[in-house]
Amino acid sequence: MRILYATAAALLAGSAAGCTSPPEVRIAAVGDMNGHKNYAPDSPSGRNGAAITQLVENNEIDAFLGLGDFQYSTAYCEDYVKYWERLWGGTKPKLYWVSAQNHDWEPDRNEDLDNFMNGQCPGSSAKAAVNQERGFIRNGEPYSKDFGNWHFAFLSSALWRYDPGRARELTAWLDKDLAAAKAAGKHLAVVHHEPYFTSNTDEHERAAEHKPWIDVMWKHRVRLTLSGSQHNYERSCPVNNADECVSDGMTAFQVSTGGMGLRSFLSSPPYIEKRFNDTHGFLRLTLRHDGSFEWIFVPTSGLSADSGTRSAP
Repeated sequence: MRILYATAAALLAGSAAGCTSPPEVRIAAVGDMNGHKNYAPDSPSGRNGAAITQLVENNEIDAFLGLGDFQYSTAYCEDYVKYWERLWGGTKPKLYWVSAQNHDWEPDRNEDLDNFMNGQCPGSSAKAAVNQERGFIRNGEPYSKDFGNWHFAFLSSALWRYDPGRARELTAWLDKDLAAAKAAGKHLAVVHHEPYFTSNTDEHERAAEHKPWIDVMWKHRVRLTLSGSQHNYERSCPVNNADECVSDGMTAFQVSTGGMGLRSFLSSPPYIEKRFNDTHGFLRLTLRHDGSFEWIFVPTSGLSADSGTRSAP
């Protein structure tokens, strides 16, 4: 059955003088997307890919953030083209991506994600939105992007496994990048695959090695973070770098419900406000000029959901 999704709210009416409010930024995000050799449209992955593609084609979102682990299990050019592309290829015109360790990228083994996103894999010449804008982006290379009055930094968690020295160097890059954006009056967000604010599963605990990045995020009062990896959904309270719920903390979304088998929770961190592991779907965010935002988890296979708002700082 075709699922129809409501469009984002229209822009607010202007004043009597004819002025309009600054535009909202509409984003969809999810990670951990497609299973080994899967190209079934009615699979959880296929349903998610079709739903987000519909949003792209209808211009109902401004960006799709791919939170890593695009194609399982060990993905090469042929796998992206034969499987991921068939279910998710329609998202590429608005896709901004980060590479995850192992499934997306492992040096000297599978290193094709960056080629695929730049349209260089045989059988697929389509480029992701960020590659259309910037050209080739190497696996592990950081970048940042402004969406309206919001500034997003994109970081590859894989560096902490493959090149910890480079990951530590990126802490200085992140500090400088966020400082400049904040000085320009932007509201801040960070995207990385491995979550720091998360419950344990039988596969992963929190990415404790990310703490230097988290400290920098807290220093500059990042408003929200997006990650994946855990094969379930979680949302934190606004949290600081000491795991405390505080009014000016980061709202951490962990959205790894793209299509892979879902995992149980093995711990209960006090900073997690909402979580479930029985539903596939994706997150939609509406980001406003004043730093306030709304979120809604859109279920595509299952019944659990989450929605809410956070007011301006």
